Amino acid sequence: MANTACFIIVGRNDIPIYEAEVGSAPKREDAAQLHQFILHAALDVVQDLAWTTSAMFLKSVDRFNDLVVSVYVTAGHILFNGIKSFFQEVHELYIKVLLNPLYLPGSRITSSHFDTKVRALARKYL
Repeated sequence: MANTACFIIVGRNDIPIYEAEVGSAPKREDAAQLHQFILHAALDVVQDLAWTTSAMFLKSVDRFNDLVVSVYVTAGHILFNGIKSFFQEVHELYIKVLLNPLYLPGSRITSSHFDTKVRALARKYL
């Protein structure tokens, strides 16, 4: 069965700073809007949970039809949507991006190297 996942990193003020749709399923026409809708609907739940637990991986926090929202929250409250080992490795990549003196924290991540690594990790774990 073909599946697809939408991976989104959400910065402060609930602004998506990186998005990638990975998987082998055919892409729906309205996928981008649907993923944004589901993300913003789940953010309130995520924010409440993030302040009540010390866990970084919040597992499944919301559902919409057959879609599940899984979340990984960093100490700086940057949200990663998507699975635990995948999240941990992408978090390491994200830290490397933050260490780049040319990257402005909170701005969109446009690095093709970052995108390639995330997609390779998605193939490995998702």
